[in-house]
This record gives sequence, C-alpha cells and structure tokens, in this order.
Amino acid sequence: MPVLLQIAMLMPNWMDPEYLLNWLGDWSLWGTAAVVFIECGLLFPILPGDSLLFAVGLFIARDAISVPLWLACVILTVAAFLGNVSGYYIGRALGTSLFRNPDAKFLKPKYIEQTHDFFERYGPRALVLARFVPIVRTFITIVAGAGRMDPRKFFLWTGIGAVLWATGITLLGHALGKVKFIHDHLEPALVLLVLISLVPMLIEYLLARRRGRNSMGEREVGV
Repeated sequence: MPVLLQIAMLMPNWMDPEYLLNWLGDWSLWGTAAVVFIECGLLFPILPGDSLLFAVGLFIARDAISVPLWLACVILTVAAFLGNVSGYYIGRALGTSLFRNPDAKFLKPKYIEQTHDFFERYGPRALVLARFVPIVRTFITIVAGAGRMDPRKFFLWTGIGAVLWATGITLLGHALGKVKFIHDHLEPALVLLVLISLVPMLIEYLLARRRGRNSMGEREVGV
C-alpha cells in the first residue's frame, strides 16, 4: 500500500484519526464528539468525521478506549444531532449571507450552491444522505434553516441521519476492529470506509434513474 502511505504522510496530523485518538488519550471519545459536533454544525467542513467514528469503534474493540460501545454510540449520535440543530438555527438566523466571498477558505459560495442543489434533488431525505457526503453534511443544515424548513420535519430526518451515520459507522469500526489485519492496516480500512459511505448515494442514483425510466415509459404509453 505505498500510495496510501504517501497520501497519509501528506495529510496534517489533525486529519489522521489514529494520531488524534492517541493524542487525546483518555479524552478521545469526548474529543471525537467535539469534532463531530463542529463538522456537523459550526461551518468547518474539513474534519475527519467519518474516519474518526470508524476509528473509535475500532479502538473500543481493541480495548484502546475503555468505554462501553453503547455509550460511545449514544454520545456520538447526540453530538451529530446537536451539531445539525446548531447549523439549522445558524441558517435561520443568518441565511446564506456568510457565503458571499468567492475567495473564502471554507465558506465558499459554491459550497452552498452545491448543497442547495443537493437539497432540491432529494428533499428531506437529503438530511440523511448528506451525512455520508463530506462538506455537504456541514452545509445541508444551513440550507434547511435558511429555507425555513419545518423544525419538526428537520428534527425527524436529521435524527434518522445521526443514528445511521454516527452509530452505524462506529458499529462498523467495532465489528471490524477485532480483525487483526484491519487494526494493523488502518489506512486501507479508511479507504474501504470511503467506498462504503458512497453506497447510499449509489443506491439513490440508481433508484432515480429507474424512476426516470418509468416516468418516460408512462409518458410514451400515454402518447
């Protein structure tokens, strides 16, 4: 895996989940919860949310983090949910006014445009699907808030997304954490995680194509 190792060496330490968890030590779970909360709600998209969740599950399985799995899942899911709620109310209060400078480092106008298109395409389901899409998961709640999405509907969909994302990826890491090969080859495991995270989007894309073909067939029959 020389290519993966070269890529890992180019990443800053704060993007390396193994380095972060070792550095945080006894505070690794709470540090991960803070990262998840910030990435999901405080307009800072360049954080290793997916890989950290996976690594927490893996570390718990290897007893490197002495916290019950159920407690870790609850804390991380709550952090993901509250992060999105914060982003939602930031969006309600400020709209998209923060995304006006094309030269901004993080709050680029193109990010909010891409997220808006994503929301328009998938509707409320976007709050679930976006959990698995870096950058989009940070700004989807801003768009929901700016668009004055009904709070009850928002809480429902973002809650579902929080459970599937935070709990799901942590459980995946735990399930694979007892496999020695996975523990000894974290970088390839994280690449696998990225591929798995794309599965919901692939499924939705295939379903959209199927719906499109069906609607075309109905129009032809009608003609």
